Amino acid sequence: MSLLGNLIWLIFGGFLTGIGYMIGGLTLCLTIIGIPFGIKAIELGWSALFPFGKQIVEAPNANSTLTMIFNILWLLVVGWGIALNHLIWGVILAVTIIGLPFAQQHFKLMILALLPFGRALK
Repeated sequence: MSLLGNLIWLIFGGFLTGIGYMIGGLTLCLTIIGIPFGIKAIELGWSALFPFGKQIVEAPNANSTLTMIFNILWLLVVGWGIALNHLIWGVILAVTIIGLPFAQQHFKLMILALLPFGRALK
């Protein structure tokens, strides 16, 4: 099921979502200050390509001070916009029965878009 879900996901928007994350990440990596955020955006892009069959996993340092500072900066600058986008698409897809599995993936990515540092999709 996850192979079929990932294939349909890629065809109907997952590819563009992943590429968008990666382009944004590469743009952030142009500055020294943006490198940690760019790397995380690229990781989110890879996660957005194949979200089916994966769960959000917390790293052991998920609640460290530096991770929390990065999460707050991310949330204030770009995280809220990306999460809102995933929320809107998740609600739209949840209207139909066929769209429910894809809505679940958007809600999963929404959590990662809010607080990505210290969390990964594995």
